[in-house]
Amino acid sequence: MDTNVVSDYLSASLPTLGIALMDGAIDNVPNISIITQIELLCWNTDKSTTENVTNFIADSHVLEISPEVITQCVMLRKSKKIKIPDAIIAATAIVYKLTLITRNISDFKNISGLIMIDPYNMLKK
Repeated sequence: MDTNVVSDYLSASLPTLGIALMDGAIDNVPNISIITQIELLCWNTDKSTTENVTNFIADSHVLEISPEVITQCVMLRKSKKIKIPDAIIAATAIVYKLTLITRNISDFKNISGLIMIDPYNMLKK
């Protein structure tokens, strides 16, 4: 899960199908990249939101940056114009054979082997 969809889910701003998708993923223990964890923890928010974010992370499986993720990230950065955090998130999804849930499909366009779902447009992949 990309940081933007976690934010939208926790604020209940996703469309109905997106909420259902996220509910299903969360019921099965969500997978997040360590980058998503870092980005979520950097929010400067009120106590209630901070607690919700902390609980979400505690209930998630945080995927570390393994040597395989590093190798995939380097390959992505050498072949695409992509920011390092996004490259790490994409590489994590590819290495662990996971579908990336993100509303920022354009940030990850044309990455071979990366499967995506946009919870705002369930028809896009």
